[in-house]
Amino acid sequence: MNKDFVLRIYDEYAQDVFRFAYSFLNSYHDAQDVVHNLFLRLLKNNYRISEGKEKSYILKMTANLCKDYLKSGAKQSEKPFEVLPETEKAAEDCFENSELIFALETLPEEYRTVIHLHFYEDLTVKETARVLKLTQSCVSMRLTRAKSMLKELLKEDENETEV
Repeated sequence: MNKDFVLRIYDEYAQDVFRFAYSFLNSYHDAQDVVHNLFLRLLKNNYRISEGKEKSYILKMTANLCKDYLKSGAKQSEKPFEVLPETEKAAEDCFENSELIFALETLPEEYRTVIHLHFYEDLTVKETARVLKLTQSCVSMRLTRAKSMLKELLKEDENETEV
């Protein structure tokens, strides 16, 4: 693949890839690794990406890399540790509303992923279905359920802060 093309795609989509990987993995460093691995793959391999389809192709690759990482067992072998303030700060800088982000993190992965792709990456239901290899009705149902779950979580959070 042409180096200039990959650099253009990196400049345009690296932040989107990072946010998506972070929402998928809930780890700042793992998300960074996914970004680096994705663009290294693009440089090393001769992928054909249709003009105008770069974002959905890149996000589909990101989803696959995240799934591969989770399947690899690397995540399970990590020992829990306290999050360093600078890491937490760096991760939260990517998002504007920490209450919403906290609520999103409590959602199951399949709901969190469709919410991220649809609302943060502005993909249509059809594009989201293609990226995740799901039917459009499945994506629509997950979006509906995720919004309902978020509404309940945010309502509970609001009630707790009033007490």
